[in-house]
Amino acid sequence: MPKYLIEREIPGAGNLSQEELKAISQKSCSVLNKMGPTIQWQQSYVTGDKVYCVYIAPNEDMVREHAAQGGFPANRVSEVTQIIDPTTSE
Repeated sequence: MPKYLIEREIPGAGNLSQEELKAISQKSCSVLNKMGPTIQWQQSYVTGDKVYCVYIAPNEDMVREHAAQGGFPANRVSEVTQIIDPTTSE
């Protein structure tokens, strides 16, 4: 199943409290539960003004639907075509 990287522009994201992050996570999980098992959230990275999320889903439309239902921005959705890490050099 395809993997997607979602870039969400959220001003001040890096200053969100643990409680705020928990609430966002709970909202996301609630929407995912309604959408069914074909879309999965793997993890997210919070930076100064953006959140980068990694999802597994059958298509980009489903990723965008999750964002719409959750009220989250999805400024850029990119399909991951390859993964490299230090072992790639071996």
